[in-house]
Amino acid sequence: MNLVIVESPAKAKTINKYLGSDYKVVASFGHIRDLPPKDGSVDPDQDFLMIWEVDGRSEKHVKEIMKEVKGAERVFLATDPDREGEAISWHVREVLEQRKALKGVEVKRVTFNEITKNAVLEAMANPRELNREMVDAYLARRALDYLVGFTLSPVLWRKLPGSRSAGRVQSVALRLVCEREAEIEVFRAQEYWSVAAEMTTASGDKFSAALTQLDSKKLGKMDLKDQTAAERAVAAIKAGQGRYAVAELEKKTVKRHPQPPFTTSTLQQEASRKLGFSASRTMQVAQRLYEGVDIGGETQGLITYMRTDGVQISREAVGAARGLIGRDYGDKYVPEVPRAYTTKAKNAQEAHEAVRPTDLFRRPKDVARTLEPDQLKLYELIWKRTVASQMESALLDQTAADITTPDRTVTLRATGSIVAFDGFLTLYQESRDEPAEDDESRLLPPMAKGDAMALGAVTPNQHFTQPPPRYSEASLVKKLEELGIGRPSTYASILQVLQDRDYVRLDKRRFIPEDRGRMVTAFLSNFFERYVQYNFTAELENQLDDISGGRIDYKQVLRDFWNHFHTAIDGTKDLTITQVLDALDADLGPHFFPETEDGRNPRACPTCGTGRLGLKLGRNGGFIGCSNYPECRYTRPLAIPTDGEGADGGLPDGGARELGRDPGTGLPVTVRKGPYGFYIQLGETDKENKPKRVSLPKGVSPADIELQRALALLSLPREIGSDPESGEPVSAGIGRFGPYVKRGATYVNIPKDEDVLSIGMNRAMDLLASKKGSAAKALGEHPATGKPITLHKGRFGPYVQHDGVRANLKKDMDVEAVSLDQAIELLAAKGPAKGAKGGAKGKKAAPKKAAAKKAPAAEKASAKKTAAASAPADASGDEGQSPPWKAD
Repeated sequence: MNLVIVESPAKAKTINKYLGSDYKVVASFGHIRDLPPKDGSVDPDQDFLMIWEVDGRSEKHVKEIMKEVKGAERVFLATDPDREGEAISWHVREVLEQRKALKGVEVKRVTFNEITKNAVLEAMANPRELNREMVDAYLARRALDYLVGFTLSPVLWRKLPGSRSAGRVQSVALRLVCEREAEIEVFRAQEYWSVAAEMTTASGDKFSAALTQLDSKKLGKMDLKDQTAAERAVAAIKAGQGRYAVAELEKKTVKRHPQPPFTTSTLQQEASRKLGFSASRTMQVAQRLYEGVDIGGETQGLITYMRTDGVQISREAVGAARGLIGRDYGDKYVPEVPRAYTTKAKNAQEAHEAVRPTDLFRRPKDVARTLEPDQLKLYELIWKRTVASQMESALLDQTAADITTPDRTVTLRATGSIVAFDGFLTLYQESRDEPAEDDESRLLPPMAKGDAMALGAVTPNQHFTQPPPRYSEASLVKKLEELGIGRPSTYASILQVLQDRDYVRLDKRRFIPEDRGRMVTAFLSNFFERYVQYNFTAELENQLDDISGGRIDYKQVLRDFWNHFHTAIDGTKDLTITQVLDALDADLGPHFFPETEDGRNPRACPTCGTGRLGLKLGRNGGFIGCSNYPECRYTRPLAIPTDGEGADGGLPDGGARELGRDPGTGLPVTVRKGPYGFYIQLGETDKENKPKRVSLPKGVSPADIELQRALALLSLPREIGSDPESGEPVSAGIGRFGPYVKRGATYVNIPKDEDVLSIGMNRAMDLLASKKGSAAKALGEHPATGKPITLHKGRFGPYVQHDGVRANLKKDMDVEAVSLDQAIELLAAKGPAKGAKGGAKGKKAAPKKAAAKKAPAAEKASAKKTAAASAPADASGDEGQSPPWKAD
């Protein structure tokens, strides 16, 4: 019997159907071991000895594999064809060898770029040995990420309270987001004007032309600075009435070539622009398409491997594309010579094909009924891009006409273009991160040099310069790739880490740095500048590529890195928090305290008048506060105050605004701004009494709040009534997570568009009933037990449940689109329920210490939860792959 080991149960299910009865296919569920999240897992003093550990969940899968190995003659390691897949295969072989499970068993490695019957059978006929260079590159990357996470993160915790972690690549990506935000904050819009004139040909055709020369001088974009200059230009144009003619006419035909097929990076970018998918969602859906779906009773992989830097596709795929184009679109859409694409990337993944359909004649409409909505959208995107990449170029006729007076004092230019032959544009056009400024996709009427033109309306238009746009997922991925930072296959996990750490947030699909993210970036830039420099991180990536190419020893790369990095860490041991604050204050000060136009001191405290504003640190990160604390309690978020309400919400001089006095106590009622937002306060703070406070609900403007509403908010929580069944009181209030209704120990958030002060009993009971009835959604029966699998909404997010086992959905999963197969994989990775049958009834489990003595040191089973409690949140490395099927 032959045993085939893959990483995913879905992949195992597909491949099992392609191989005969002599083969058994099992899944490892991703990596079976990792570096334990504690100090000492990578030891630089022992030449970077790495101690690996099989965690409790993976131990179950290892035992299943060992059981199957016992009767096998040969073992084929068939994990994914990239560096990560090579590492999973290496781990499996190492663990089986350490446990003496491979005596007399031949072990081979097989790879395939697509999960189709032909590809799998061809791979099985051509096995190879494990690629040591690719494994070494993985070990170097894993060690580097561990050393940065477990060495730099504790420094952050000690010196910068409120920070979470630092990572070799995530910190550089965070720096990009923070620097872009700083550019936006210091940006000052500049006014400029343009002038357009309506022209009419002798035959009566109208078109628009823009002013390009005035007083015989070429106009720059900013030359018309104000309305006065624009009006002078309008007068000059009108003065030429009746004398305008075409002075120059330029016509040319240009070609637009199709884009190459998708790499991982370009797939993530286009899926973000066209489909609105996050990078994580794109990779999750692509994984499903790669592993296969049931089509006509047979499981088929629909796309090639989706982690690749290559843009080339096989000769067979090129031939199929050209045949399909000729059949569906006509011979004129087939170029004379097949298109060949190459990439400059030199890393190991460059050998893979681009992401393409495994069968181009399997059109999107042919699989529409089989695929889930997101799967169909992504498959159609990949199919169109691949087919378009082999189509003929588009031809565009472009025309530019200069219209002027005989003395050439004023020149107007009209441009236009038309598509003479649509070529690949008939199927696909790449989207842009930002809209194009110039729209030339218009047709000019027929004209010739010397033709007279009649002047019509002349219109001045006011404009303002715009700040650079915030990064979207697509544009940030593109920037990281341009700088050579990280690798495209890791971008999804990096962007997710930044959001999970609360370093950035997505607002209207754009990244905005959070307070703690800005503080971390400033800290690292001041004290670890080398390690957040773009060129340093990119050069380290090149060295990792050299390792995978066999051009450099991986331990030498680790030694060179550690010698400098350890010295930098030692240099921060004597740093005090005051010194850190002073450095950050000096670094971030120009951004948060820009010079004022009236010459006032931007750091003067608006409340006490004598204090100096500066950066402060709290439990949850940084904020701006007064140096006269605690006498003066003025604070504001870590942001530049804007005009109008801005950061102070319309409060006078940024302080408190008194709304009136409480009729019952006579105490003042004020609206104030704290580090976490606006709030209402009753009375003043003193050493003996802490005044009552309540947060201002979202949507309530601090500038518009009145005394009556403020008193109503201070009276919260308020009792609405009693539950007609239980008799328990039902109340409404504002808590840490916003407005809520409460009955006993049950809390339910009030929707944003509803008012906590006016919500009634009927609505409150509806909300409470919806929580009680967070009705389980049936997904189907488990194939192994026949028992139902259900989907629930829980306190900590949605989860699936089967026979007492619960598994949370991953953050990038759409709760409305969870399939039965996805639920089975999540539950399988979770393992059996506690107390499940399997041993003697009532028999206690053997103590873990005793069991650990028998296990090799390199793979001790440990309580992962305990170890993780003392580990940096980023200990697993900011570039570790997290496929949807990986057990975590």
